[in-house]
Amino acid sequence: MTGVGTVSPCGTNVVTTWDNVSNGRSGIAEIQGFDAADFASRIAGECTDFEPLQHMAKRRLRECARFIQLSIVASAEAILNAGFEPTEEEKERVGTFIGVGFCGLEVFEDTCKTLFEKGPRRVSPYFIPSVISNLAPGQVTIDWGFKGPSYTHTSACASGAHAIGDAFRWIQRGEIDAAVAGGAEAAVTPIGVAAFASMRALSRRNDEPELASRPFDSGRDGFVIAEGAGILMLEERDRALARGANILAEIIGYAATSDAYHMVQPAPDAEGAQRAMKLALADAKLNPEDLDYVNAHGTSTPMGDVGELVAIQKVFGAHASGGLAVSSTKSMTGHLLGAAGGLEPVLCVLALRDGLIPPTINLDDPDPVGAGMNLVPNAAQERPIRALMNNSFGFGGTNCALVLGAP
Repeated sequence: MTGVGTVSPCGTNVVTTWDNVSNGRSGIAEIQGFDAADFASRIAGECTDFEPLQHMAKRRLRECARFIQLSIVASAEAILNAGFEPTEEEKERVGTFIGVGFCGLEVFEDTCKTLFEKGPRRVSPYFIPSVISNLAPGQVTIDWGFKGPSYTHTSACASGAHAIGDAFRWIQRGEIDAAVAGGAEAAVTPIGVAAFASMRALSRRNDEPELASRPFDSGRDGFVIAEGAGILMLEERDRALARGANILAEIIGYAATSDAYHMVQPAPDAEGAQRAMKLALADAKLNPEDLDYVNAHGTSTPMGDVGELVAIQKVFGAHASGGLAVSSTKSMTGHLLGAAGGLEPVLCVLALRDGLIPPTINLDDPDPVGAGMNLVPNAAQERPIRALMNNSFGFGGTNCALVLGAP
C-alpha cells in the first residue's frame, strides 16, 4: 500500500478525515441533501464539503452519478499520494477494482420522475453510463490510462473490501503489478433512506445526530447511513521498493466466506464471520495473538454488533480480552455501505503508520457481551501496531476479512 485517498463525512481528503477520526469527531448531522422532515430517520453522514466542480468540468457531471464522482476524486488522491507514474507499457499491468453496493440512486430517482412526468423522449442519453456500477472504476481508468483488469465488486457492505482483496490476489498471482482498489457509495437519497428506515435498520436518534452511531453501546438503535469513497494504491512489493515508493503498509491476508443462512441476519454466533477471520489469519500465516487491533464492521445495530463481538471472542480466545484492541470507526463516519470496506482499510493504514488506534465514540454503556474487551471507548489509544484485521460483512451473509501489517 503506497497511497491512500478518501472523501468521507469526516473530510474531503485523507488528512482532514484522519484528523477528525483519530480525535473522535463525528461526521453525522441532519440530512442536507433533501428535505427529510417526514422521514423516520433524518440523519446521515454526508460529504457536505465535497464540491465536484473543484475536480472536474461541469459538462462531465452529467456523465457521472455522485458515487462515480467520489470514486474519481478519492482515486486521484491515492494515486498522487503514492507518486505513482507508470510508463505507457506499465499501465497495461495496472488494475482498477472499486466496489459499489448500489449505483446512482439519485440519478435513478430524477430520471424516473422525468420519465413519468415528461415522457420517454426526455430521458437523458447519459442515464445509463452515469449510473452503472462499473463506471466507478471505468472512469478512473479513462482518467489515468490504466489498461489492466477493471471491474466492480457488488457484495453489499463488503463491496470495497472484496475489491481490495481481489486486487491483492491479482498482484499476488503475478498477473498485474499494481492496482487502484477500494469502494465508493452515494445512497443518501430519499429512496435509500426511506428503504433502510422501513426495515427499521436506521437509528432514529434524530435530535442528537453526533450521538446516533454508537457501536457496541447498549443504547444503540441502528446504523447511520453515510456516503463517500476510500481508495488504496497497491503495488507489488519489489516494484514499489525499486521505485523508492513510501510503503505505508502491506496486505498480508485476505479471506471471504458466506453464511448461506438469511437475507439480512447474520448466522448464529456469526459463524461465517468467524471462518472469514480464521482463514484470513491462516492466509497471513499469523496466530490470533500476533494481531494488535481489529477494525470491526461494528455498524451500531443491535444484532450485528453482538454477533461480531461473539465471533471475535471465539476466533481470538483469551487474546480478545487481553492485548487485542477492537474499535468501530463507523461511530464517527457512519456506515458508508459498499464504500465502508474501502474507507476503513484506509483508516487502518493510517493507524499502522501513526501507531494510533481510533476510538469507538459514544460508547458510554458497553453491551455486556463485550465485557472485558478493549473496545477503545471514546478516545484513541497510542500503541505500536504490528498487524491488524479489518472486518466487512453484508446482507446476504457475505463476509470479508483483510489482514494488514506494518511495512
